[in-house]
Amino acid sequence: MAKVVALAFCILAFAAVAHCHAPEVFNVEGDVYCDPCRVKFQTKLSHKIAGATLKLECTDRITRNVTYSVEGVTDSNGHYKLTVSGNHEDSICEVTLTKSPEPDCSVAMAGLETARIVCTENSGMHNAVRYANPLGFMTPESVSGCKEVLDELGLAPQDLDF
Repeated sequence: MAKVVALAFCILAFAAVAHCHAPEVFNVEGDVYCDPCRVKFQTKLSHKIAGATLKLECTDRITRNVTYSVEGVTDSNGHYKLTVSGNHEDSICEVTLTKSPEPDCSVAMAGLETARIVCTENSGMHNAVRYANPLGFMTPESVSGCKEVLDELGLAPQDLDF
C-alpha cells in the first residue's frame, strides 16, 4: 500500500513539474452586440454583430508598453475567440472593439467598448478560457419599439420620448 501511495505522489509531482514548464495558452471569448435602444445593455431588440473586429492588448502595469497584441473577428453568431500565448501576470489585458461592419450600428458604447481580462496562470482560475463581458455598438438614434421594451422591464420614465 505504501508503494502505491509513493508512486501516486511521484506521478503527481512529475505532472506538476511538467505543467509548470508548459507554455501558457489562454482562450479569450466573448460576444459583440448592437444596442438599438441606446440603453447600454441587451434587450430583446438587440442583436449580435457578425464580422465585428476587435483586438486584445496587454500592457505592462508600470511602463504601459504593449507586451502582447492579437486581433480577431466575430463569427456569424457575434462570438469571438482569441488565443493568447504566454503568461501576462505583470500586464493589464483588455479586449477593445475596433470596428462594426454595420453602418447603422457603429457607435461604440462608452464604457462598454472594452473588457478587462486576466491572462495569467497564477490567477486561481483552473480553466484556460477567459470570458469577457459583452461588448457593444449602438445605433445613432433609438429605434421604434424601445419605449415598449423598456416599459415591459419597468425602466422607461413616463415622459421619455423615443
